[in-house]
Amino acid sequence: MNKVLPAMLAALLFAFPVMGQAQDDSATIDDLSIDMIRSAENVTLEEFLWIKRPIVVFADSPADPRYVQQMQYLTSDLNALDLRDVVIITDTNPSERSPARIALRPRGFMLAIIDKDGGVKQRKPLPWSVREISRAIDKMPTRQQEIHDQTDGLPRG
Repeated sequence: MNKVLPAMLAALLFAFPVMGQAQDDSATIDDLSIDMIRSAENVTLEEFLWIKRPIVVFADSPADPRYVQQMQYLTSDLNALDLRDVVIITDTNPSERSPARIALRPRGFMLAIIDKDGGVKQRKPLPWSVREISRAIDKMPTRQQEIHDQTDGLPRG
């Protein structure tokens, strides 16, 4: 698994450029992918509590077409996910029993969106686009508060 994930991730990253990437001051796709995409075997969900929003992608194999499609979706717009403090956790080895797999108990492919408070907000049996994920995150109370704090409470429009 340690060798398969980086090779697959590298292929995905170079095949699908980041859309909507800002000019010079934005992080590159390589920088974002190194910081944002992690294997479940090396992390616990608790380490992201109040810091990041984990998006956990489970599959029984890295060759699962739903997993491949989901990773393509996620890597297509890492900047949008980075703005929402997302970390992507992948687990394609059910025999390893990672802490995330034990906590979330997926069956086959599953996408889980977890808020900064540690609560599982969405579980999906099919791939979701970054747009759908972003909308779901933007509806969360913690994200609403972040948006409010960033705009200093000023009304939009």
